Amino acid sequence: MKKTNRLKLYLLKLTNISSHVDIQAAVHNIKNNIYFRGPNVWILVFSIIIASVGLNVNSIPVIIGAMLISPLMGPIFGMGLGLGTNDTFLIKESVKNLLVMIVISIVASCLYFLISPLDLDKPTELLSRTNPTIYDVLIALFGGFAGIFEIARKEKGTVMSGVAIATALMPPLCTAGYGLASGNILYFIGAFYLFFINSAFIILATYFSVRYMKFPSVNFADAKTRKKTKRLMSAVVIILIVPSVLSAISVIRQNNFDIAADNFLKETVSLGENYIYNHDIDHRKGSKLEIFIAGTPLTTEKKEDLYARAEKFGIDREQLIITENTGANSDAVNEEFIKGFYDITNDEIRKRENLIAELENELKKVKESEIPYAQIARELVAQIPDITSLAILKGAGIDAADFEEENSIYVLISCKSGSLQNEERIRKWLSVRLNEKNLRILTVDEEVITGAKEENGQ
Repeated sequence: MKKTNRLKLYLLKLTNISSHVDIQAAVHNIKNNIYFRGPNVWILVFSIIIASVGLNVNSIPVIIGAMLISPLMGPIFGMGLGLGTNDTFLIKESVKNLLVMIVISIVASCLYFLISPLDLDKPTELLSRTNPTIYDVLIALFGGFAGIFEIARKEKGTVMSGVAIATALMPPLCTAGYGLASGNILYFIGAFYLFFINSAFIILATYFSVRYMKFPSVNFADAKTRKKTKRLMSAVVIILIVPSVLSAISVIRQNNFDIAADNFLKETVSLGENYIYNHDIDHRKGSKLEIFIAGTPLTTEKKEDLYARAEKFGIDREQLIITENTGANSDAVNEEFIKGFYDITNDEIRKRENLIAELENELKKVKESEIPYAQIARELVAQIPDITSLAILKGAGIDAADFEEENSIYVLISCKSGSLQNEERIRKWLSVRLNEKNLRILTVDEEVITGAKEENGQ
């Protein structure tokens, strides 16, 4: 019992933050950073354009740099603080400035993509900003916690830079601007939804942290106003929490379905005379996996086998759509089949090429570490003619005292009788020649070796 209490006290002391936070300074900092006017507006525009260029050319370092520049977090933390302290004025100002920020960001991004001469051959970074995943939810939530704790603590660090990068609020807004510029409404809706999810979870993390750290609430003139305000705050929190939780549940289900579909496809690529050459996952009206199969027409038995395999991975019969394309179909189908086949083949080739490159690097390292034994022997004998034989070995020496392993080069030299005084000279020369300080040299008189051979009858 005493040990349990002691451990409990230790943990409480370890996690206590009361002596490490400055609440007044945190409130002042957040309130000052919610406004978008003057230089902040231009900094936001510039950072949005930089991020748009990064998304345009698929450059992650450029996107990260833009996120470090952008002053996006202020109004979002302001909303969380306002909710946590019942400050309706702060909430109104934060919402107003957040809307200003969103409009500026989307307009700047839209204008960039309208006039940009760059094509989007592989817009993978743009596509990744149109569909929230469970990772986005978790990053936004814990990024929000890290951000508000960093703002509140006395000794400031570099946490906010990491939070700005991790929570990634800018890329969805840039993608929404691209959706408008290209007329792709699905891009716009998906990207804006991702931005809403990220913002909502940062606001919720700030709200809970402010409550936990006991930030002072706003004083009300009368009980009626206080009651009304608290009801309003509760309604806003519920409006944020309910869609966020529902979205999180939906994202988790989609993520689990994607994993199940991927595992199913890995196990079901080849079907005898048939082949799955492509697939499509659709989450719009319940998660569904459509597989495109080439080859001979599937029998009822084979279809049932596919449904049974899918169910083993958690994919119901209603979620699996089988689309057959037999050899008698059009050239477009054959082209799709070949494309799918080559995609898989190219992936395997890339894996093997990467493995070959790794092995070549290892072989290069081994060759570079090889010792030119014959050349060194000739050079050494030219300097010291008394040497009759030479052996150079690479190995590991074990210290018997502490059994520590130490890589060394061992040199065994046989010299004519009376020539053992050359050992130190040989050591210095070999140390420079091999660029190796850890040398172990053993010189042996030729007569000793001769005598040993005679004793063994050689």
